[in-house]
Amino acid sequence: MSVRIQAWGIIAAVLADTDPAGAAVRQRLSNRLDENPGVPERALLEYLLETRRSDANTAETLETARQMRLTPAVPPKVAEQIDAIRSMSRISALLESQMLMTAFQPIYGLEEKIVVGVEALSRFVSDDGAAAELWFAEAAAVGLGANLEFSALGSAAAAAKTLPENLFVSLNISPDSCLDPRLPELFEHIELPVSRVVLELTETITDEEYPQFIAAINPLRDQGLRIAVDDTHSGAGALSRMVHLRPDFLKVGRNVIGDVDKDGFQRALAACLVDFADQIGTSLVAEGIETVGELKVLTELGITAGQGYLLGRPSVRPKDWASWNSRLDLDGISRHVAGPDQAAGKPHTS
Repeated sequence: MSVRIQAWGIIAAVLADTDPAGAAVRQRLSNRLDENPGVPERALLEYLLETRRSDANTAETLETARQMRLTPAVPPKVAEQIDAIRSMSRISALLESQMLMTAFQPIYGLEEKIVVGVEALSRFVSDDGAAAELWFAEAAAVGLGANLEFSALGSAAAAAKTLPENLFVSLNISPDSCLDPRLPELFEHIELPVSRVVLELTETITDEEYPQFIAAINPLRDQGLRIAVDDTHSGAGALSRMVHLRPDFLKVGRNVIGDVDKDGFQRALAACLVDFADQIGTSLVAEGIETVGELKVLTELGITAGQGYLLGRPSVRPKDWASWNSRLDLDGISRHVAGPDQAAGKPHTS
């Protein structure tokens, strides 16, 4: 069902209500219809955005929507349509007001012990504190997923201007957005060179989609763009992905590196991945490093790079980004984690 048909259905349901208490709501909606003849979805969106900007009106709208969902006369599909349009208004308001920031998390080269890149992570200035994943899921559910992704990419590219030019910038993106013609256009309008960008795929690709995906992404790879995939999916699907994509980075998480300093099986698995990555020419990046022991073993095994709370938390503050210029000091990290008492050999009593 198109958005226009959904909008007409919701508008009709609201205007058909005869409750005198809702007269003001119906009048405001009618005014928006008069201002946008023949474009009901725009009228409804403007009405919802208008009411959202007023605390009193927002409360009234939410109560009206709640009552409508509880009223037997409103079909379930209409209630679903109301939720969809409300989601559209939320995402559209977010995009319109640019309530989007970028946090960077450092990625260290474990052999060089210096920061070699960063991962860009979206942060939203929202009144309900919703996590980024929820915003992107909501946007995708109402057909605005790509719009939000490209807004996030633009925000990250703008923020990256203050980073040292030798660092690569890993940007999370869905395979569908890689097929969007706005992707090559993005690199024509941002100051971040394509050669510094790593696109980190957030979802898998079906075997049927690989030809189209590769055709879309290869022209950018020819310009220096790099690709990263993670290890969240195992088995034949993961092998197929490696064969088709030939990624520049393979990111492994806690399922591989967790307790690698204590568990012999985990250590053997990590060592096998290091050998595999070396043979296919892919850089291995360990995500979620949490302990000094894990960091030391991963470094000894020859893992190319690593990130995690132990090395640096995501931050939206440029002054934090500047502190990542210092060389990684394993002994210093050990002392910091142990605390002043343990570092001095005193018993820890707290």
